[in-house]
Amino acid sequence: MYAEFLSLTDFRSYSQLDIALEPGATVFVGPNGLGKTNIVEALGYLATMSSHRVSSDGPLIRFGQERAMVRARLRRGQQGTAVEMEINAGKSNRARINRANPVRARDALGICRTVLFAPEDLALVKGDPSSRRRFLDDLLVSLVPHHSATRSDYERVLKQRNALLKSARASGKFTDAHRSTLDVWNQHMAVAGARLLRARLDLLRQLEPHIARAYNDLTDGSKAAGARYRSSLQTTLSDDGSAESGVDANADDLSALTVDELTSRFMDAFQSQQAKEVERGLSLVGPHRDEVELMLGPAPAKGYASHGETWSMALSLRLASYYVFLADDETAGAAPILILDDVFAELDTHRRQRLADIVATAEQVLVTAAVAADVPDTLQGRQIKVAAGSVSVDE
Repeated sequence: MYAEFLSLTDFRSYSQLDIALEPGATVFVGPNGLGKTNIVEALGYLATMSSHRVSSDGPLIRFGQERAMVRARLRRGQQGTAVEMEINAGKSNRARINRANPVRARDALGICRTVLFAPEDLALVKGDPSSRRRFLDDLLVSLVPHHSATRSDYERVLKQRNALLKSARASGKFTDAHRSTLDVWNQHMAVAGARLLRARLDLLRQLEPHIARAYNDLTDGSKAAGARYRSSLQTTLSDDGSAESGVDANADDLSALTVDELTSRFMDAFQSQQAKEVERGLSLVGPHRDEVELMLGPAPAKGYASHGETWSMALSLRLASYYVFLADDETAGAAPILILDDVFAELDTHRRQRLADIVATAEQVLVTAAVAADVPDTLQGRQIKVAAGSVSVDE
């Protein structure tokens, strides 16, 4: 897959920007702060309906405007698709596909597929569990768009259940009315949580061998990289994400359980943790409390990996995502667009070259760099110079 045209209207720093793109490598070059990342961020937004830089859509809209528009023309084999995303302040976003009538934004998921590398990826290794959960969920939605509903259903139920628990805590008394309402939300959350957990477990099983492969390709192979899922069904986590006490004393493997079996486990866990949840006023069990533990050899990467190892692990997670996309759809032109946003400046020469050699065979690679010399020769393709509010192609 590749983008052959990208247009931005009132997106970030651009009032209007139109760029013709090509297969192969394209390097956006220019001083920091002039809008290189804004360009690739827009394409990444079309793929995931979220930004890798901010958690809400508001900052994506140029200051003083009510909405932003991102339009792209994508080529997948012989098929061309035009997709348009309207990002609105304070109301729902809308999409158009091939100039048809507007649809919900999430109906456009899956049309554009990207894998984006950025300096923020260090948080996947060094950050709190929410960074790794978001990584899994974003990839899940990109691979299987209907899981956008799985994710949003769980978030909606969690919000309602937390509101009830907070209300019960504030009242100082857990009444029969609280209990009966909590029983209803328990059932909804158990079902929604089981679906999300089952999807995450399946995805991590696909990712694991690719994480090991990518880390080995990026390094000297002296350490084996891996990942394991820690569910709150097995361990209740404290507010900072550390293990607190066992819910399931056996802490058994959940990977073989069906959605119905996981639902039953959640109902049991809610019952056993009810007193603590009411006392704290929040939900202590569920996918929102889970952790993806990244491993280097026998030790967790977080807290034990060197700076170079941390970068290699972060890059391996993104490369593993790319390999999963390739395995998911092997038809010609189905590979995702690779975006490397200001990554090479952060890497030593050895890792720069290894990463460049791995990604150079992708159908389209978009790179941003403040200094062109930071980009290895393997990816020195077409150059687009970025100035304040404008771009120019270096012929």
